Amino acid sequence: MQTEIVNKLPQDTEAKILQAAEREFMAKGFAGARTTSIAQAVGVTHAMFHYYFRTKEKLFDRILTEKVTLLRDALVTPVMDTELSLEDIIRGIIDRHLDFIAANPDLPRFIITELYNNPQRSATFVEKLRIYAPLMLSGLQQKIDEAHAEGRCRKVDAGWLMLDIASLNIFSYLAYPVINGIFDNCMDDSDTFTAMRKRDNYDTIMRKLKP
Repeated sequence: MQTEIVNKLPQDTEAKILQAAEREFMAKGFAGARTTSIAQAVGVTHAMFHYYFRTKEKLFDRILTEKVTLLRDALVTPVMDTELSLEDIIRGIIDRHLDFIAANPDLPRFIITELYNNPQRSATFVEKLRIYAPLMLSGLQQKIDEAHAEGRCRKVDAGWLMLDIASLNIFSYLAYPVINGIFDNCMDDSDTFTAMRKRDNYDTIMRKLKP
């Protein structure tokens, strides 16, 4: 089986191949990425690369699966903590989602580009996320309904609220060249920029929820 073959690859070499492949995909898109370039970047033969990972499609799916797992953890973990208030859940979602995007700044642009260039391939990413969406949204809706019953927030739909959060979080990174150019290279200091977006996006969402 493919998994058994990959597991025989030294972990440091496998990690280097995955990192090089991610850089190649993000820079050139799926169609432009070359397995020969990935192999050369790591210092392995092209034959060895294909022996372990078989095809570019399998490698691409491996990377997408790992990204979805990280994104799932970022979004679902705060919602599943029953001890958190709605305010803390929203802060947790915004903070963890922005941390994920800051660590993967090219991913939003890459997904949008692939969506238009190859809807079927991008649909794979969407389908992987949709598996976890109902659990997350139902948990968030329950917290919203509880807060609304206590008079602490307006009645809103959890799905639309998540769309608002995602839009606020993603746009700056999606439009990085424009944002950074207009606002005096504000994104060069990634930690400071991300911290400011966490604060401002949280304030924006809480104003939307204000009863």
